[in-house]
Amino acid sequence: MNDIAIRASHVTKYFGKARPSPKNGNGRVAAVNRVSFDVARGEVFGVLGPNGSGKSTLIRLMATLLLPDEGQVLVFGHDAVREPMVVRRLINRVSVEAAFFKKLSPMENLIYGARLYGLDAAEARREIHEILDRLGLQKSSVGKPMEEMSRGMQQKVAIARALLSRPAVLLLDEPTTGLDPRSKLEVQAEVRGLRQAHGTTILLTTHDMAEADGLCDRLALLDGGRLAALDTPAGLKQRVPPNNGHAPTLEDVFLSLTGKVFEEADSGPAT
Repeated sequence: MNDIAIRASHVTKYFGKARPSPKNGNGRVAAVNRVSFDVARGEVFGVLGPNGSGKSTLIRLMATLLLPDEGQVLVFGHDAVREPMVVRRLINRVSVEAAFFKKLSPMENLIYGARLYGLDAAEARREIHEILDRLGLQKSSVGKPMEEMSRGMQQKVAIARALLSRPAVLLLDEPTTGLDPRSKLEVQAEVRGLRQAHGTTILLTTHDMAEADGLCDRLALLDGGRLAALDTPAGLKQRVPPNNGHAPTLEDVFLSLTGKVFEEADSGPAT
C-alpha cells in the first residue's frame, strides 16, 4: 500500500433526489459510476473526458469536498471520509474556479497561503518569485491586485500556490484552461519538475488530448461517469488501427470505445 498514493474503489456519486428507476429513468444521476483505479506514488495520472464525463466530481471526491455515495477513496491508505483532515494535509488542489482575495496582489495572496502552510515568510517570498518566474508571470504583475489580472494569469497564481506547499498529492482539475499555448507549456514543465524534484503524485483532469498524451504516465478515460478504459497513452492508441496510414490519436480511441465523437459527448449530466 505504501507504493499506492490514491486508491479509488467502486467510487459512485449521485446527484438528484432518488436513484434512477429502471422503469421510468427518473431520479438521481450517477455523475461518477463505480470507478476503480490505483495511482502509484510519483505517477502523473490523467483522467480524460469531455465536460460532463465526471472528471471534476471525481477530483472533488478525492479532495474531500464531496462524499461518495458508494465506494471508497484512499490517499496513502487514509480514508477520505473517515480521515478527511489527514487527507487534506497530504493533498493540494488547483481548479478552474480558484478563489483569491481579489483586492490583494499575487504576492500577498501567496504569502498568506504560505503562512497557512507554516512556511517562513522570507523563505516563501524567495520561492514565490522563483515559481512565478518559471510560470512566466511578469514581475510587474506580482504587486498588482488580482482583480486586474486576466483569468489565465490568475490560474498561474493558483498553480503557484499549490506548488508552494509541495504536497504529497497534487490534484489538478483542468489546470491549463484559459492559458495561451506558451503558458500551457510552462505549467506542464512545472508539473514535470515537481514530480522529478519531490516525487509528487499528480492526478490531472483535462479535456485537452495533447496535454494528456504528452504529460501523463497513464490515462483513465471517462464516459458518462463510467471508466471506459485505463492504460498508458501508447497502450490506448494501440487499441485502434491506423486510419488511412495515419497513426491513431486519443480522439480516435475515444470514438472507438464509446461510439461518440469527443466534442459531441459534451452534454452529459455529470460534471
